[in-house]
Formats: sequence, C-alpha cells, structure tokens
Amino acid sequence: MSVSTKFQNFCSNIRIKSNVAGDISYRYKRMTKQLNKDFWDTESDTSHSLYVGSYGRDTEVGVSDIDMLFQLPYSKYQQYNGYAGNGQSALLQEVKKSIEKTYSVTKLGADGQVIVVPFTDGIVFEVVPAFVNKDGSFTYPDTNDGGKWRSTNPKPEIEAIRKVNSETNDNLKNLCRMMRVWRDKWDVPMGGLLIDTLAYQFIKGWEYRTSSYTYYDWMTRDFFDYLKNQDSTKSYWLAPGSGQYVWRKGNFEYKATRCCNIAKEAIDYEVQKMSYSADSKWREIYGSKF
Repeated sequence: MSVSTKFQNFCSNIRIKSNVAGDISYRYKRMTKQLNKDFWDTESDTSHSLYVGSYGRDTEVGVSDIDMLFQLPYSKYQQYNGYAGNGQSALLQEVKKSIEKTYSVTKLGADGQVIVVPFTDGIVFEVVPAFVNKDGSFTYPDTNDGGKWRSTNPKPEIEAIRKVNSETNDNLKNLCRMMRVWRDKWDVPMGGLLIDTLAYQFIKGWEYRTSSYTYYDWMTRDFFDYLKNQDSTKSYWLAPGSGQYVWRKGNFEYKATRCCNIAKEAIDYEVQKMSYSADSKWREIYGSKF
C-alpha cells in the first residue's frame, strides 16, 4: 500500500461518521429552537446559534464534546449584570431551564461557564450563553470566584482556518485532526486551539502545503520538527484570526522530538519498501487508528 493510500485511509478513519454528524445536528437544532422560543420569541432552529471549538473549526476527531454558543438578547446582559451577587450563575440557570424543556430526562450541569448536556451515546454538548459585542466578539458568563464576564471571538478563528485550509488543498484540517490523534495517543498536554494555531502557522510556510497525501509522511515529520523547535519558555501563542491568547498547558516539545525521530524511521522503511515495519512506526505515533 502506498504512503498516499495509507494516509488517505487514516484521515478517513478519524472523520466523524455521517450518521453521528446527523445526530449532532438534530440535537443542536432542537436546543436552538427551544432557546429561540424562550429568549427571542421565534421558533428558528438555526438563528442565534453557532458551533464553536474544534467542531466549529471542523478540526475535531472525536465527538465527546460539542461546543455550542447561543446568543442572548442584550437586555439579558443588563438584567444579570445588575445582580448584587453572581448574576452569571443566575443566567446559566435560566438557560439551563430552557434546555431542560427539550431534554427533560437528560442530566444537566452548570460547569462554571457552560451548560453541560450529556447524552447516553457519549456525546456531550457544552452550551455557552453569550452576548454579541459591536466588534463581533462575544461576552459570556463565568460563575467562578463570585462571577465575572469573559470574552471570546470564535468567528475569525473559524474563517482563518477555513481560508488557509482551502488554500492548502485541505491539508491544514487533516493535519489538525492527525495531531489530535497523536495528542491522545501520547497524552500530550495541548488543547485543540493550540494544535490548530501551530498547525496553521506551520503549514502556511511549508514547502508542500498544496500537495497530496503522498507528502503526509513528510508533513508528519516536518510538523513534529516544527513543534520540537518551539521556545519551551513561551507561555502563549496568538490564535489565527482573532489573535486571542492560546495558553501552553505543559511541555509538548519532548514528545514531539521523540515522534519526529520515529517518523524519520518510518520514512526510511517506506523508502526501503519495508511496509510492515513502516506501518508499525506510524502506529507507534498514531495508534490503532492508523
């Protein structure tokens, strides 16, 4: 089997299946319709909602957490901002009660900044109630430490990833997904947005950024080389599009170094037509999904 076919199959294996995506969409629309009914007096199942996080950027590999932002009327911000104590918590409780009308048998939990909606098939929605700002960013509640407001700006991030992915023959999103599989296999302390940020920065300057799956062995090797050469004292990077801080969770350079060396061994085996040995090395990096 060629390198191209191996990586094409791998990338296909880690995509969300269409029936699962259908279930996610169905639940998303049901919750959106109920929230719109309660907060906007409409029954739209799409207005005021937005997929955010890895699912919104289309760089996810698992479906355990689906991040969903729902825009509330500004009057709600005025109402809860005026509370003497932790209006943010009261706001989350009101949104929670609305969602419970749709999923009355589902256990819900308010987790600081989100409404957690778990389903029996392992999919968990995390709903963020938010208010749109004049610049298109969003303000959302944080109930911790007595309550405060935070800001996020997911739309420019989604668009920046989409644009560069289009310019790189879909290679950016595939790289982001592959690196999530590596992160989970090797227990690397990296959040999804940091993976996407570094992959975005790397691929814009990578020589073969518009090439096909044939170069994915080199893309693996070269991206690990890029990761291992990051400044280990650096604590944050700037997210594509929004420029928001993306914080380091821990040291990822050491494991990137190890896997860069393993990738080089795999490539050597590919050159020698020792496919079984090459595959064992790729699986050492990516696990059984390869």
